[in-house]
Amino acid sequence: MLYNKKIILGITGGIAAYKCAHLVRLLIKQGAQVKVILTPAAAEFITPQTLSVLSKSEVIVDFFDANFNWNNHVHLAEWADLMVIAPLTANTLAKMATGLCDNVLMATYLSSKSKCLVAPAMDLDMYQHPSVKHNLEILQKNGNLIIPAETGELASGLIGEGRMAEPENIVTFINDFLKRGLPLNGKTALVNAGPTYEAIDPVRFIGNRSSGKMGMAIAEALAAKGAEVILVLGPSHEKIKNPSVKIINVESSDQMYEAMLSNYTGMDIVVCSAAVADYKPANVSDKKIKKQKEGLSLELIKTKDILTELGKQKKKQCLVGFALETENLLGYAKDKLKTKNLDIIIANSAGEKGAGFTVDTNKITIIDKHNKISNFELKSKQEVADDIIAYLIDFIK
Repeated sequence: MLYNKKIILGITGGIAAYKCAHLVRLLIKQGAQVKVILTPAAAEFITPQTLSVLSKSEVIVDFFDANFNWNNHVHLAEWADLMVIAPLTANTLAKMATGLCDNVLMATYLSSKSKCLVAPAMDLDMYQHPSVKHNLEILQKNGNLIIPAETGELASGLIGEGRMAEPENIVTFINDFLKRGLPLNGKTALVNAGPTYEAIDPVRFIGNRSSGKMGMAIAEALAAKGAEVILVLGPSHEKIKNPSVKIINVESSDQMYEAMLSNYTGMDIVVCSAAVADYKPANVSDKKIKKQKEGLSLELIKTKDILTELGKQKKKQCLVGFALETENLLGYAKDKLKTKNLDIIIANSAGEKGAGFTVDTNKITIIDKHNKISNFELKSKQEVADDIIAYLIDFIK
């Protein structure tokens, strides 16, 4: 859920600030854009240079930094999708509760309309003090979210509640927050994409022109709506951008069959967009076949039909297939919808200009098992994926 999210990380002057180097790394690894604001006291615990390298962005400490205009806090606040303040000291907590503004972090917080999540960190007795509890209550009433402090050894040597939540737990909390209200939160999805390569010998194969772009766009669109997504990906030069999508790389139709069937149980949504080979060589040479004077004949046999097998085993899954045809598009698509026990089929023509393999656009028709037919204009494959997932969400409802 953090992919492409714009996050301001405010770090205040507590010993737990050292953990924020790891926190920044985790946020960046999950695809977030991160800008760090340090309070002057925090810069005594962790250096701006360290955080700048990790965040790939300039770190802000003071209103009078060379590259910081006095009103940049307004632009920062407008830029952010989310603010996270960790660690939150008792001092900054009191400022947030009362609206005191004496540094860049507080100016940005007071200018922000985005949600703010805070991770308190202080000693046991401070954390239990009525003033601190009162200020935390004010923050919650003002719409801020509290990431609960954890129990453990504190800087003072005491054991108890007050430790800043571990960076991994903060990231989990942020992800859970971002998923709230998303239509596919709690749903699991399995997608396949790309071609398959069927070996002839160690250096040659039978394949097709599929790039995997359409299926990868669908996987990312599902993840953006809150689903936990597994993508079974055939050989492709394309790269998935959203790191939350789990990828299983395969090469042959047999490998794709095994990966799809072994992950099928328990899935809510399954989208089969891969261009799986219909045939493969009956015999695969373990050595490179040498060129001969006469022609070479290959015996081909049918591959396992992944979509048919999924249709047979279907229980609660919403099963979606693709039909890429050169003729009689709707007729073949409707037949495939019925014979393979699908809920939805996406029909597109290999002969349509700007649609099909290798290109960045597609033009589709969606047919569901109630015989509802919806036509869509030529669009980018990302926009097509959004259309498919919007239709799918309505269909599930």
